[in-house]
Amino acid sequence: MSTLTVAQALVRFLAAQYTERDGVRHRLIAATWGIFGHGNVAGIGQALVEYGEEMPYHQGRNEQAMVHAAVGYARQSNRLSTHAVTTSIGPGATNLVTGAALATINRLPVLLLPGDGFATRPADPVLQQLEVPYAGEVSVNDCLRPVSKYFDRITRPEALIPAALAAVRVLADPVETGAVTLALPQDVQAEAYDWPEEFFAERTWTVRRPRPDTAELEAAVEAIGVARRPLIIAGGGVRYSGAEGALRTFAERTRIPVATTQAGKGVLPYDHDCETGGIGHTGSSTANELARTSDLVIGVGTRYTDFTTASGTLFPDGVRFLNLNITGFDAHKQAALPLVADAREGLTALTEALGDHRREPADWGSSKQDWQERVDSAYAVPDENARPTQPQVLGVLDTLVTEDDILINAAGSLPGDLHKLWRARSTDQYHVEYGYSCMGYEIPAAIGVALAAPGRPVWALVGDGTYLMNPTEIVTAVQEGLPIKVVILQNHGYASIGGLSESVGGERYGTAYRFRDPDGRFTGAPLPVDLAANAASLGMRVLTARTVRDLREALAGARTSTVPTCVYVETETADTVSGPPPAQAWWDVPVAETSTRPSAVKAREEYDRHVTARRRHL
Repeated sequence: MSTLTVAQALVRFLAAQYTERDGVRHRLIAATWGIFGHGNVAGIGQALVEYGEEMPYHQGRNEQAMVHAAVGYARQSNRLSTHAVTTSIGPGATNLVTGAALATINRLPVLLLPGDGFATRPADPVLQQLEVPYAGEVSVNDCLRPVSKYFDRITRPEALIPAALAAVRVLADPVETGAVTLALPQDVQAEAYDWPEEFFAERTWTVRRPRPDTAELEAAVEAIGVARRPLIIAGGGVRYSGAEGALRTFAERTRIPVATTQAGKGVLPYDHDCETGGIGHTGSSTANELARTSDLVIGVGTRYTDFTTASGTLFPDGVRFLNLNITGFDAHKQAALPLVADAREGLTALTEALGDHRREPADWGSSKQDWQERVDSAYAVPDENARPTQPQVLGVLDTLVTEDDILINAAGSLPGDLHKLWRARSTDQYHVEYGYSCMGYEIPAAIGVALAAPGRPVWALVGDGTYLMNPTEIVTAVQEGLPIKVVILQNHGYASIGGLSESVGGERYGTAYRFRDPDGRFTGAPLPVDLAANAASLGMRVLTARTVRDLREALAGARTSTVPTCVYVETETADTVSGPPPAQAWWDVPVAETSTRPSAVKAREEYDRHVTARRRHL
C-alpha cells in the first residue's frame, strides 16, 4: 500500500497509462497543462511538484486555450496520446466548456481535471460556489456533463480508482473518445488514502481495429459492384485510423474518385489521380459535380455535417450511401448501408473482397484541371508591389512549404479558402478544425502540434477577429521556446460573417472593426488597432509585410526562424484581382421570412429557391 493524497495518486496513475496500436506503444497522457488557483494549487498543483519527473507540466494563460493545445497534440498524435488540463474552481472550470465541446465534437481525446467545491461542505457557500437551492450536489462543473464523453465527481478517495480507470478507457476508445472530465473537490484532492500498489502499475490500453461483419461486408461489396458512378467521401476517420495507404490502394484498384471533408483533406496528396478536392459548401466544383451525379456515396470516417452535404442539397434523388465508420452512430447516417469497422481494416477487407473488380475510369480529369487553373488564378500575383489578397497569401505560402510543414486554422473565411485552394502535400499537413470552427483555436493548437511534432514548421493562420479572441498563448510559446509561425491577416473585421450577413439580408451589420458614425452604424474609419505591436508585446518576433514581395521575404524568414515568429499582413479585397472561387454548393442559413428591407426580401427569395432542392435520404 502507498499512502498518498488523491491528487498525488491521480498523477502517478496517469503517468503509467499507455495506448498500443499495431504493436507501437504511446504514452496516453504525455503532459498536464495547468493554471492554478485555490481549487487545485494545493492538490493537483502540489502533486505535479511531487511527481514532476514522471509528469511533464505546461503553464497556460487561458483555460480554454489549454484544452485547444491538448486537442492539437491529440490530433497530431492520431488520438493515441493526449494531454490533461487542470484548473481551479469557478471561472477556471467553466472556461473549459468551449474546449471540451470542441474536443468531443471532433472525437478527439482530452482529460479535464477541474477543481470543485468542498465535498465536506465546511462552509456554505464557499468562494465561487454556485448555489442551487434544489440540488446541493450541483456545481458549475456540471456544465461540462453534456460536452463530456465521461464525467465523474470524486467525492471520496476510494472513488478515484474506478473513475480513473473508466476515464482512461474512454480516452483510449476510438468509438467513445472525446473530452473526459473528473471533477475534483479541493478538499478531496488533498486527502490522504492507502492506495493498492496495482493502481500504479503500468497499463496498456489496446486501441482496437475491429474488422467488418461478414454480412455487412457482403452487402457493401454488392453495392459497389453494381454502382456506375460511385464517389468516396473521406473524413477525419481515415487519418485517425492511419488508413491513408489502404484508401489509396482501394481507390486505385477500383478507380473510384475521392473527395475529402475538412478533417479528411490531405489523406491523398492533391496531385493523386483519384483525388478530386474538397466536398460540399467549401469544396471544389470537381468533387461537387461528381457528387451531384453519383449513384453510390461511400463515406469513410465522416460525420456528414451540413457543410459536407450542402445542407442536404448536394446528392441526387435515388443515391445510395455506404458508410464505413468505426462508430455505428455515424455508419447509419443518410439511411446508409452500414459497414461498422476500423477504416483501415474495412478498406482492406473491401479491396480483398472485390478482387479484380475494376470500373472504367470516370472522365473527370479535365474538370480537375479546370479547377487547378482556378486555383492558379486565385494565387496569381500580377503586381509584386501590391497589397496581397487572402488567396495570394496562401499562394505565396504554397511556394515555400514542403511536406514537413503543418497548417492550422479553424474559423473565419480562411477555412473556405483553404478547403478550396490548399494543395496538401502530406497526410498531416492540413489541420483545420471545422467540427466546432472555434475562433481562437489556432495559436494554442499550434503549440500542441509543435509539442507533438518537434522540428517541423507549424503555421497558425489567423484573421484579425480570431486573433483578438485568444492571443495570450503566444506568451506560452515564448516561454516554451516553440518556434511556431503565426500569420495574422488583417482585414479589419469578420470577413466570413460579413459576407454571410450580406447574403442573408443582414447588410454586414456589426461585422467590421470600425468607429460608429453619428447614426450609430459601424461605418466609420477602421479602429487604430495595431495587432503587430500586440504580438510583439507578448514576446513574438514580428515581421510586417506591406506588399507581396515583403510577404514572400517575411514568410521565408518565419519558416526558418528558431523563435516564435509572427508575420503580419494587411490584406486587400478581391475587387480588382481574381479572388477565391465562389461557393460551389449551398449552405442553409434561414433568412427572415418577412421584412421591409429590400436586401432581406431579395435574400429570402434566393433562400426559397435553394431550399426546394433539399432531400432527405431515407
